[in-house]
Amino acid sequence: MAEKISLSDLNKTLTEMNVQSLEGLKIEGDVEIDLEMGAGGVGPLFAYYFGQEAAKIAMQLINFAKAVGYPVETLMQPVAVASAIAPAPKDLAAAAAAVPAFKVASALASAKFSVGTDKTWKHPIQEVTLGATKADGGSRGHVVKLGGEKAMPFFPDAIMPHAPKITMDVFDMPIGMAKAVKMHYEDVINAPGEWAKKAVKQFGADMVTVHLISTDPLLKDTPAQEAVKTVEEVLQAVDVPICIGGSGNPEKDPIVLSKAAEVSQGERVLIASANLNMDWEKIGKACVDNGHVCLAWTQLEINSQKELNRKLMKVAGVPRESIVMDPTTAALAYGLDFAYSNMERIRLGALKGDDELTFPMSSGTTNAWGVRESWMVRSPNKDDSDWGDRMLRGPIWEILTGYSLAMAGVDIFMMMHPQAVAYLHEITQSLMGRIEAKATDANAWLKMGV
Repeated sequence: MAEKISLSDLNKTLTEMNVQSLEGLKIEGDVEIDLEMGAGGVGPLFAYYFGQEAAKIAMQLINFAKAVGYPVETLMQPVAVASAIAPAPKDLAAAAAAVPAFKVASALASAKFSVGTDKTWKHPIQEVTLGATKADGGSRGHVVKLGGEKAMPFFPDAIMPHAPKITMDVFDMPIGMAKAVKMHYEDVINAPGEWAKKAVKQFGADMVTVHLISTDPLLKDTPAQEAVKTVEEVLQAVDVPICIGGSGNPEKDPIVLSKAAEVSQGERVLIASANLNMDWEKIGKACVDNGHVCLAWTQLEINSQKELNRKLMKVAGVPRESIVMDPTTAALAYGLDFAYSNMERIRLGALKGDDELTFPMSSGTTNAWGVRESWMVRSPNKDDSDWGDRMLRGPIWEILTGYSLAMAGVDIFMMMHPQAVAYLHEITQSLMGRIEAKATDANAWLKMGV
């Protein structure tokens, strides 16, 4: 049974034991604090050390406020004055001697916060256009532009010319999906055209990505000639730019993607994708011959990305304005920090003049759904804490993965969950100042529940 103790009893015990400091103290349970000084109340020694711990927390918050540009020095001036005219109680004299004097106000007064573009960022990211309207020989209602940045994302003095875009996944056959995702597509899961319509009209997708996974020899092994009928179906169903992906089979994909490039000639689609482990030259030349954009996919390795980009340009003849990179998304819990660092290095290198990296980037943000924490009902570890509602966990996993990589420089996100799409769109638009961020109650987190 838990033992109850009052602060006055605790203070008495500390005094009798001649305790000079408290470290690693942890109080659990319901705590009521009545700071009445005097007999039977909180003694000066306990009050001092209790206040010392609170001050440490306050300093962390002050440093954070300073980092985001808030003029905390104006708040600290009264504190400095008060500490100068109010000497410490005699009981605290010995303890106070071991603690540095308050010099916060003077330190903060000299601190400056400013935003500026790095002067070494002299090379803009290549602008790439996806989709072709009737005027350009296609049938899309509008085009999508990526790239053109002159700084890292969302810098206020180097405005991004184009907001990040979202393309939603459509498959040419039913696939296994997390319940939180599948519930939104059960009515269209056997009709790719209707699936694409729903993604655009109901969920606000900027584009759709058609995955021809039935072509995988280990699944249906659908012939390329038959599989590309799904591409034609989706092009008829929606007028947004589209992306076309295969099954990931290195032998079959070059054949399938080349045929898909032929049937979508003139529409300037994003062909996904060429990589060093398959016939990248065949895919690159199919893009060139049919006026498409090639997605250059590598696996979390910056030198491989440079090599593939170089080969696509110099061997396959793909023009700079027809390349988008996919450096691979390792989602939250898969190694998101690795993916972020890789993409950030790519973007920084590009801005500083590495012309083998100056291309827009794509993120397969749906990789977030491969993480067990995003879709499993509960932890397989019986001693683990409750993971919470998986209907919320999954979208949050996808949102956080997308948002993190947006900060690294991603231009287009491949996503699945409608709510995740809506939130990421709102976040990136508000960071660009295109929509007003929703007002929030700064204290709401204290009582927030999910």
